Amino acid sequence: MDDVLKQINALREELNLHNYNYYVLDKPTVTDFDFDQKLKQLEQLEQQHPMYYDENSPTQRVGGAITKNFETVAHQFRMYSLDNSYSKEDLLEWEKRVQKGLGDVAVTYTCELKYDGASISITYENGILKRAVTRGDGIQGDDVTNNIKTIKSVPIRLSGDYPDKFDIRGEIVLPFKGFEKMNQDLIEIGENPYSNPRNTASGSLKLQDSAEVARRPLECLLYTIVGEELPFTTQFEGLTKAREWGFKVPPNAQLAPDMEAVFEFIDYWDKHRQDLPYETDGVVVKVNSIDHQQELGYTSKSPRWAIAYKFKTEQAETILNTITYQVGRTGAITPVANLQAVQLAGTTVRRASLHNADQIEKLDIRERDSVYVEKGGEIIPKIVGVNFDLRPLDSVPTVYITHCPECQTELVRKESEVQHYCPNFYGCPPQIIGRIQHYISRKAMDIEGLGGETVALLVNNHLIENYADLYELRKEQVVHLERMADKSAENLINGIEKSKQVPFERVLYALGIRYVGETVAKKLANHYKTIEALSRATLMDLILVDEIGEKIAQSVVDFFENDINKSLIERLKNYGVQFEMQFKESTAISDRFSGMLFVVSGVFEKFSREELKQLIEDHGGKIGSSISAKTTYVVAGNNMGPAKLEKANKLKINILSEDDFIKLVQ
Repeated sequence: MDDVLKQINALREELNLHNYNYYVLDKPTVTDFDFDQKLKQLEQLEQQHPMYYDENSPTQRVGGAITKNFETVAHQFRMYSLDNSYSKEDLLEWEKRVQKGLGDVAVTYTCELKYDGASISITYENGILKRAVTRGDGIQGDDVTNNIKTIKSVPIRLSGDYPDKFDIRGEIVLPFKGFEKMNQDLIEIGENPYSNPRNTASGSLKLQDSAEVARRPLECLLYTIVGEELPFTTQFEGLTKAREWGFKVPPNAQLAPDMEAVFEFIDYWDKHRQDLPYETDGVVVKVNSIDHQQELGYTSKSPRWAIAYKFKTEQAETILNTITYQVGRTGAITPVANLQAVQLAGTTVRRASLHNADQIEKLDIRERDSVYVEKGGEIIPKIVGVNFDLRPLDSVPTVYITHCPECQTELVRKESEVQHYCPNFYGCPPQIIGRIQHYISRKAMDIEGLGGETVALLVNNHLIENYADLYELRKEQVVHLERMADKSAENLINGIEKSKQVPFERVLYALGIRYVGETVAKKLANHYKTIEALSRATLMDLILVDEIGEKIAQSVVDFFENDINKSLIERLKNYGVQFEMQFKESTAISDRFSGMLFVVSGVFEKFSREELKQLIEDHGGKIGSSISAKTTYVVAGNNMGPAKLEKANKLKINILSEDDFIKLVQ
């Protein structure tokens, strides 16, 4: 083994250990910066020595594989569903059936929390992740291996005394914190938030682009191992082994010598489940002995040796005092139920979202109703029903508003959308304030000394009407505002001036184009380089940009066709705001490769890889990091990675040798 391969393997082993410490044990041993530096070092070594490519390298966690159709795969060991119970009496009846099936023997149980996510079965061979398949109908499911490999709590390579081959089952979950962050990002770009963590986690597994899955903070919690000749005799021992091999197994599992101990476990977690970082809806009780499990066997649908106890969804009844309507920065109208204060899941709830007009009509929700409130996904309070027995005799049906509650403009609703919108985009105060607040936010222009409340003060005092007006503000205009002193006013003006240095990709995000979030803004800025080029792009031009769909493309086209937006951008340019990427000195020779996407892989004799890439760009071509259907050519040197070669052939992409490429240039 040469020194380079030793270095690569050492880095892979070290990074896998750091991933395990951070994502499984939740005990990081290095800083994020140090981890990123080591990962970059490994990426560079792998790029320089493609003959050492390994699909299980930590560098492959970022995704990038596109799966148009998920292959249906039969489970070697069927994935059964669990029988549910809703009372302790149900559990006692189940215990009787277990005792009857086993005879007069002592039975112990394993109690585990039932996490609410998407079920997955992952196959390992010789300690390497080979395949991940969804539950499907229990007999067969969809192969989602590329997506599962991006989840950092799923080990790609195991350590310890693992069997040669086995399947491990678990739940793909989305922690509350990550779910809230995803929803906040959606709200910022004018999209509707996800309804709950469970559905979002489940939907993530079937995304076609594994890079998008990698961006989602999913986790995998493992709970059982199936296979032949496994090195343990009890369920609890199996959980311990799984942890030793590198899997993330929740620490809450507990051995119970009898049903009384099972009840204690259930009672404890029914009260403390709000403290958990994940969504959970019950407890799974299993006969601990594997021999006993095999003796009890299965019904046509479920194991006889396990049962799920479902927690009652915490629900409260209270009075809906009034229904009001909020206007977002994109004009979306959200109806809000203002409730008589009530305790729910450890918090005081006074408001709940009613989502849209369809939801109000479906549940026949009215003011002064006595309503049932739950926390959807244990996070968002929602009304799930009405106690019609307590409805006042003079109650009248809710009539959804027809005009904006802020500016009185008549609302519109497109056929394909469930929400109503206020179309007065440039004259409705909450939309004006919301857009400016977005413009000055941390991920956008990050204007020091200017917060959301100050923006509202500036608008309400008629000092600004849009974000371009910020650059005309003077200290003497703002110093007399509420909670504003001489130093604060000076900091505000200096912060606005400093924002002129913010790079183009963040300025583009700050403009608040609908559906253009932080990532899309970077993609568009890197592709078009200047605001002029982007503003001239057609719908089809935009769709051809990697990861830009029709909805985003249409929104960008609509934005630049609007005369008010054109005027605002022209003003911002004149004030000195950055509207182009910082260019290096141009080395362009021709536009021969214009519109072409190249992937360079392998070791070359006449050029270095960097020289080849520069030559492609000099002739107007673009460099891709991975092979996709949009790749025009693959320039292949010696020792090109076998996975790339296989993918190029599968997609029928032209593969050029070094000499072929030289001829193409000439």
